[in-house]
Amino acid sequence: MKRLAALTMALACSGCAVAPVMMNTALQNMTLDDAKKVVTTGSNMLTGATREVTPQEEVALGSGVASNLLGAAPLLKDAKAQAYVNTVGKWVAQQSERPDLNWHFAVLDDNEVNAYAAPGGYVFITRGMLVSLRSEAELAGVLAHEVGHVVAKHHLKAMTSQGFLDGVKDLGGMFMDKNGGTIPGVDPRYVEWGTKAAKAGMQVYARGLDKSDEFEADRMGVVLAARAGYDPFGLPAVLQSLQAVNPDNPGLALMFKTHPPFGERLDKLALAMGADFDRFDKGVTLDKRFKSQVSMPKR
Repeated sequence: MKRLAALTMALACSGCAVAPVMMNTALQNMTLDDAKKVVTTGSNMLTGATREVTPQEEVALGSGVASNLLGAAPLLKDAKAQAYVNTVGKWVAQQSERPDLNWHFAVLDDNEVNAYAAPGGYVFITRGMLVSLRSEAELAGVLAHEVGHVVAKHHLKAMTSQGFLDGVKDLGGMFMDKNGGTIPGVDPRYVEWGTKAAKAGMQVYARGLDKSDEFEADRMGVVLAARAGYDPFGLPAVLQSLQAVNPDNPGLALMFKTHPPFGERLDKLALAMGADFDRFDKGVTLDKRFKSQVSMPKR
């Protein structure tokens, strides 16, 4: 819980480092179901679970996963970059179908090129990924992909359907009298459950999600970025850049292991997007603002 407390303090002053872009009015009232050619939602919602995880359990589980991720790589000691990523991420998340989650976005001090999402609204991007980007639109696309995982409950579904939570999902009565840490909006009794469940479920992060989940998060990502007023081609641009990197690059080892090939993801996005997003070509990229906020050198 100390790691999560550090995350909360680090993000407490990150409320308005930069002004968010204006939401694209053409997409303001568009639901993901409306964008049938681009994204399908709700098809992967814990259909095989014996008991659906409650919202409080989801947040507690996510906090446990976040704590584990912070144990592997600390927060980047760059308040400016942390505030910027948190502001962009929260703006994108507000365009999703779960805007009321207590969203947290942060940068991990890790040179690997990757980003992670945890149940309940926790999203991390590595330093390696951040410095590989070229614009705010690309950052928004990456964060929107991770927001898509949370909205569709991909990790939660995987942990449940693969049985990782079977041994801990009914522990509620075992810690009624115990005092855990504090997570805003979560009964302290769930904290221990979340810690135990997260430990069991971390195998999902080592193995990766199903390809279909990654493809869906890509489709959701371009929709959310466009809704937020960004150039929706930010995420495809990132995938193209990563595709050009030498596959033997150690910084991409985990990405290659846990995600479909970049070319396959680009092909799926090309089919899904078609000409539907050409009308949003006025979406901003904000290259200069990105460079002014993310000025750290590559390692």
